[in-house]
Amino acid sequence: MKLHTGTIDTPPRDAASVVMLRDSPDGLQVLLVRRHAQTAVLGGACVFPGGKLDDQDGGDAVLARLGRTPDELHARLAEPALAPRRAAACFVAAAREAFEEVGVLYATQGAQHAAQAAPSLRAGEPFGDLLARLDLTLDSDALAPWSRWITPRQPSVMNKRFDTRFFLAAAPAGQDAMHDGHEVTELLWRTPRAALEAYRDHVIDLAPPQIISLAHLARFAGVQAALADARGRPPALIAPEPFDDHGVRVLTYPGDERHSVRQRALPCPTRLRYENERFLPEGGFEAFFD
Repeated sequence: MKLHTGTIDTPPRDAASVVMLRDSPDGLQVLLVRRHAQTAVLGGACVFPGGKLDDQDGGDAVLARLGRTPDELHARLAEPALAPRRAAACFVAAAREAFEEVGVLYATQGAQHAAQAAPSLRAGEPFGDLLARLDLTLDSDALAPWSRWITPRQPSVMNKRFDTRFFLAAAPAGQDAMHDGHEVTELLWRTPRAALEAYRDHVIDLAPPQIISLAHLARFAGVQAALADARGRPPALIAPEPFDDHGVRVLTYPGDERHSVRQRALPCPTRLRYENERFLPEGGFEAFFD
């Protein structure tokens, strides 16, 4: 991906993303999806399943199919300024995007209905209507709020701004992720370190939120440890602050001496430098895991 040098003055759009995890003989693995090369946002890059909130994500039909009340889900997001219905819509959007992009349905009896329900969703049936028709309840407890990323006004690889809530979730039993062939062209289950190595070696492209998130996940031995971390604290708020150092783009995160928030948000590098078309820590690749 090439560096984006422009400034975007429009407000960020609400979005949600699912960081899907599974245990493997090699350790914790995370699902990355390769976006279609012609996609307007991060075309060709590997990301976590997700996308922007739709108006219907906060509608009565789908909110009636949540396993928790909007107030309960609002408390989990820990965003006092966000309306409870909008908070609940973030959970809905995360579940909907996971189903749309990789065919994984976080719902009661999801394994039984996922295959038959997917064509209806692709044909345009609203998510809430589909859940009601099949008498399914979303498993909102499976989605653990983990972090919140707000694209800066001067994005480094994006041409739009988003306010994205990232949710950790274990891959549900009895369901296999499959790409939709439209928005997503390939699925990659990788350990966090292997994914970062592939990025370093120019095998895949990653955006900074995925880079830092993978560095964070590399600290966990398995799915349950990662989920326990997410459920044991409020989601980290990360608003990157970029600057240019003699022509080199530098991204700073909370806790960095150049960032306006001095308290560290994550146990990861607080600064990435863009050199050789890659964002890496100032201390080199191994600094991801210090």
